[in-house]
Amino acid sequence: MLTPLGWGTLAGSAVLYAAGFALGYPEPVVLATGGLLALALALAWTAPKPRLEVRREVTPLKVPRGEAAVAVLNVTNLGRRALSGLRAQDRIGASEHTVDLPRLPKGGARTVSYPLPTDVRGEIPVGPLLLVRADPFGLTRRVREYGSPVTLLVRPRTVALPVPPSGRAHHLEGPTSDNAPSGTVTFHTLREYVVGDDLRHVHWRSSARTGTLMVRQLIDASLPTTTVVLDTRDLTEPAVDAAASVALAAARAGFPVRLITGEGPVPDIKDPESVLDRLALVRAGTAGVTEPMRVARGGGSLVLVTADPAEAGRAAGVRRRFDRVICVYVGAGQVAVPGVTVLPMAALEELPLAWRSR
Repeated sequence: MLTPLGWGTLAGSAVLYAAGFALGYPEPVVLATGGLLALALALAWTAPKPRLEVRREVTPLKVPRGEAAVAVLNVTNLGRRALSGLRAQDRIGASEHTVDLPRLPKGGARTVSYPLPTDVRGEIPVGPLLLVRADPFGLTRRVREYGSPVTLLVRPRTVALPVPPSGRAHHLEGPTSDNAPSGTVTFHTLREYVVGDDLRHVHWRSSARTGTLMVRQLIDASLPTTTVVLDTRDLTEPAVDAAASVALAAARAGFPVRLITGEGPVPDIKDPESVLDRLALVRAGTAGVTEPMRVARGGGSLVLVTADPAEAGRAAGVRRRFDRVICVYVGAGQVAVPGVTVLPMAALEELPLAWRSR
């Protein structure tokens, strides 16, 4: 609780006491006594613990990069006396935001809001609220935490794109996706019943054996899959935005989507929301995407997003395994690859026009 000045005052008082007694001078003892009294008063000043209830809201909890998000603090004084002049620090990721709380009467409540930074993609923990109480002399400082943190998820920006054109993959190896619309003729797996499932799909034998209502999950294995490969070396935000836009277009149309980076497949891609959630957490890597493209299951469209012209050239090596291969090249200049549709893009706003024209 002692600040550097407080520790210095304590050490100085000890030295003055020792010098005063050793030399027989009363003045150093008086000065030392004054220093210790100041420390005692400072400790008494910061000792009271304000009884506060802090409820936090972040609106919205998920936001595209660059869009507005707001933190709202609802602070209630549960103590027996009014509180005024409180200054707090609210943690936002690794930084702190100063919050000046208005006067809180006994039992009173106040609402304070402030904007959150959304220029960086990823998870941003907001909170807890740190109430800092210091004495007027700066000798002591006490920090207390209030409220639980809330996580803001900053997602990639997206633009509207049509679904990549693709032929229909033949059903040779069985089901290729578990997020296609149910109700078709291909059995994929059994899962637990959720409200809204068609009771005609209930598997009664498995339900009786497990004691849990189980339903058949049926998929259309012939739906074309869109495979989006994101090169995370020299990763830029426009590249992530482009990958998110392509994957989101296919997912919203109900088509299966696979996301792949240099580290391998991105798991749990089930719907449009999961596309944005997973890409919000993608970070730069050191591995290239040549090998992940080579081993990716063929069929449907392959969309490579890269800033490396050499990687764009290597996409030609897999064009025979896919109905269409598209390379979104994020960089300056032109890149030409035989058999591959190359779409140059310097900013996300350029992608829709290039996508529709080619």
